[in-house]
Amino acid sequence: MKEEKIIQAIAEELNIKTNQVEKTITLIDEGNTIPFIARYRKEVTGGLSDETLRDLGERLNYLRNLETRKSEVISSIQEQGKMTDEIAVAIEEAKTLAEVEDIYRPYKPKKKTRATIAKAKGLEPLADIIYAQTETRPIEEIAKEYVTNVESVDNLPEKDKIVVDINDAITGALDIIAENISDNAKYRKNIKRICYREGIIVTKATKPEEKSSYEMYYDFTESINRLPSHRILAINRGEKEEFLKVKIDKNEDKIINFMERDIIKGQTQFTKYLQDTILDSWERLIEPSIDREIRSDLTEKAEEKAIKVFGKNAKQLLLSPPIKNLTVIGFDPAYRTGCKIAVIDETGKVLATTTIYPTEPQNDVENATKELLKLIDKYDVNMFAIGNGTASRESELFVSDVIKQAKEKLQKEVHYAIVSEAGASVYSASKLATEEYPDINVSLRGAISIARRLQDPLAELVKIDPKSIGVGQYQHDVDQKKLSESLSGVVEDAVNKVGVDVNTATPSLLSYVAGINKTIANNIVKYRDENGKIKERKELLKVSKLGKVAYEQCAGFIRIFDGKNALEITGVHPESYEVAEKLLENIGYKTKDLLSSNKIKEIREKLKEINIEKTAKELEVGEMTLKDIVDDLSKPGRDPREEMPKPILRSDVLKFEDLREGQILTGTVRNVTDFGAFVDIGVKHDGLVHISQLSNSFVRNPSEVVSVGDIVKVKVIGIDMERQKVQLSMRDL
Repeated sequence: MKEEKIIQAIAEELNIKTNQVEKTITLIDEGNTIPFIARYRKEVTGGLSDETLRDLGERLNYLRNLETRKSEVISSIQEQGKMTDEIAVAIEEAKTLAEVEDIYRPYKPKKKTRATIAKAKGLEPLADIIYAQTETRPIEEIAKEYVTNVESVDNLPEKDKIVVDINDAITGALDIIAENISDNAKYRKNIKRICYREGIIVTKATKPEEKSSYEMYYDFTESINRLPSHRILAINRGEKEEFLKVKIDKNEDKIINFMERDIIKGQTQFTKYLQDTILDSWERLIEPSIDREIRSDLTEKAEEKAIKVFGKNAKQLLLSPPIKNLTVIGFDPAYRTGCKIAVIDETGKVLATTTIYPTEPQNDVENATKELLKLIDKYDVNMFAIGNGTASRESELFVSDVIKQAKEKLQKEVHYAIVSEAGASVYSASKLATEEYPDINVSLRGAISIARRLQDPLAELVKIDPKSIGVGQYQHDVDQKKLSESLSGVVEDAVNKVGVDVNTATPSLLSYVAGINKTIANNIVKYRDENGKIKERKELLKVSKLGKVAYEQCAGFIRIFDGKNALEITGVHPESYEVAEKLLENIGYKTKDLLSSNKIKEIREKLKEINIEKTAKELEVGEMTLKDIVDDLSKPGRDPREEMPKPILRSDVLKFEDLREGQILTGTVRNVTDFGAFVDIGVKHDGLVHISQLSNSFVRNPSEVVSVGDIVKVKVIGIDMERQKVQLSMRDL
């Protein structure tokens, strides 16, 4: 029954059918990976995308944990003999872990509190009398019965269980009532609702005279229900770094009145006691914990959104198109220690490395120019990949001048592109880099990474911790475990979307293929080294620890060029080879014809003519699967990244001083956040297109309009010379 509820809840949340959810859960429980389900089980899931499948997996995990926690709470309350039908229904209907914990709060074993001390003194019956408000005897007379009889020395209880006098008895009873009010799930739920609807976040500077990046929050207020996620994370960081004090302003009168109306039953001798106790419960117990819960809830939702934004950006970056068949100079800029240079051929092999000193303090432009011209001539270099870190601007000016000289002196057309070097230094000193380039100095490995990022972004970026690749917002402030899990999924989806050449891939790349872990990835490379090139997919079954289950998951994502079976340069899974062969046979071709560029054109035209519905029935295969097979056979060996926008290649440099308001430029989207997009227009710092400037129409979310890697036209609308910042617009273009 519980599983049925989970299926129904997920279907409603994701706006999909219950049978899609049910069948997908079965596939996940059987151990199938998300990329495999998304690509090769479309008939079963109804064609759910990898993003939807990951959301489904996350919600499934959460809701199953919720059901487990509900069972634990029910057992605990039953063991205490305090379970009622009302509590059981409330737990059953709870939709979040927070709601369950609120219901459990009164029954949760507590540490020592004022209320537990009072209960130990036997004052709970007195608390019940006061709360009931029906007793007509004076409260002092009632309380006197609970005062410890100190004359009976022989029967004197432990010291902390003594009720000294009437006042001690009444105070203890009121402490019990205050805690009971604080633990009341109904009150907490309503108070939270009031706070979320009407509460205001207020931030003040701890040191108003001190400059910081949090100055907009030095005297800031905003409604909780309107606070965007990036502001929540910025405020959290400002508070953590002790620049800000944060509080939640709320309608206390409304909250106190709400509790008084529910608790106080007319004017009695107990009224003033209960009014004071409600106020005490609010100020001492409820407000601090509600504030913590609201801040925690806001943070969790903001982190969730930030992780999603980061994941989307990371996927776009990973799927940036490769620059193929070019020899590239990786240029890692620096000042004092010199600029590191690495020449990489079109296959990614390192041809040469050196260090030059064209920037301050040496300014040896003459020798640096000679060295680069020599490398361009010797290795027939086509491209520079310049890292965007320290001294990038000066290096860009220097390289553009070298490019002019290469054209004049060598009659050689060379271009350059600015490449994000985020994480390059982390990679350079990593164990992986040491294994790849044991004889190359750590400082030079960064230049190799920069060059190879331009040649094949995916293959290079998988070597780096995803959160270090330089996209997203506040990635170091969010829950690192959730971030890592999310980003691993994003990288996995990107790698499997592209497919992996099993004979050239590094263990880093192979470890993201569905069904392959790090151990198996290393074993594949070891097998390759010992036995030479892998000739067909089923040969993978000879690899240590790669069994039938792993093979089923990974086979379709593995590419084998120059192998025994032409289908293995495509995404056709071995389970569909027979269907693919029959399909080709039906239109008059064989699988080997997929390797002929002339015949491919003919095959593509013939495949366009087939009736998917009719052919699927004839071949006894699902229509979605057949459609994917047709796509794969139409473009064998294709790289889906080739359809993405190509990076802007430059040969001359744009100076910040050259910018003018109203100027129209072409740039590359480098990052997308909640509040807009950062666009590289060729000056030192990326310009910001605020969300309000992304389109002529209303934009709810910047990612609806732009993605990382997009090439866009922008207009300069604001220039801040002092801070070297530029405001851009995409409206009216």
